[in-house]
Amino acid sequence: MASETNHKFLSKPLTVGIVGAAFSGGQPRGGVEQGPARLVEFGLIDQLKGLGWNVDFDEKFPTYEDFKPQTENKHKILKNVGHVASVTKSVAESVQKVVEKGHLALTLGGDHSLAMGTVGGSAAVHKDVGVIWVDAHADINTPLTTDTGNLHGCPVSFLMGLEGTKEVTELDWLKPCLAANRIVYIGLRDVDAPEKKILKDNKIKAFSMHDVDKHGIGKIVEMALEYLGRDKPIHLSFDVDALDPSVAPATGTPVRGGLTFREGHYICEALYETGNLVAVDIMEVNPMLGEQSYVLQTIQIGCSLARTAMGESLL
Repeated sequence: MASETNHKFLSKPLTVGIVGAAFSGGQPRGGVEQGPARLVEFGLIDQLKGLGWNVDFDEKFPTYEDFKPQTENKHKILKNVGHVASVTKSVAESVQKVVEKGHLALTLGGDHSLAMGTVGGSAAVHKDVGVIWVDAHADINTPLTTDTGNLHGCPVSFLMGLEGTKEVTELDWLKPCLAANRIVYIGLRDVDAPEKKILKDNKIKAFSMHDVDKHGIGKIVEMALEYLGRDKPIHLSFDVDALDPSVAPATGTPVRGGLTFREGHYICEALYETGNLVAVDIMEVNPMLGEQSYVLQTIQIGCSLARTAMGESLL
């Protein structure tokens, strides 16, 4: 059973609504769309039920092929904008429905462009939601700064409505819903130069791996919670590439020097203990990358992060 905590924003009986977001269009590497199904195949649903949660899940993983426009409008560099826009809008609607019921929204990705939908959905219900973004990357490039045009590197800029985002009319459905003081990053270590400037100019709270090494993960999480407010709803968006590649190797953009197994799980444990979680994303598990042992290891990690964010404890 899950450890006891006072859930401030969830109704009883505790229910998790699972959104299976089998989508890879925000980045170029195939396979990440298989992540949700593989997490479920590994037994995640029964694991969550074993923790005492009711699970609302239709066991469907839409491929989102029907969401692909016949022709994509030309943007200077951005790729698959129409497809990403229609998919993230659908995901936002799904997450919003879950959160409106007082259920915890657990989104299984899929690439991290989906967070435009997941955070958009939770923010539609909780205007003051605080986002804890656990990632090796800041994902805050704008249409004006991105070198690759891959939208999984841009979701935060669209959530905040930064310069250049309004011109991307396909994403008009997503109104700015995340203020600069409502997000905290943990685990950063591969941040583009323009992103560093954006973080500094907007005074965004960001803890790099240097900060984790210096202060320890316990202190980092304490500072994050103090900053966002201890009585505010929390959305945890966890990209598994925040973890060191030795821990979670099967992911599209691994970066050495990441969070340890325990550091990643401590974040989830500590956020569960607050009783403030309203939404959790597990993103960028890619079963097509690496040896099968590495794939299985990463799937196991994805499941254990979800379980820990929902109350699994060591004692």
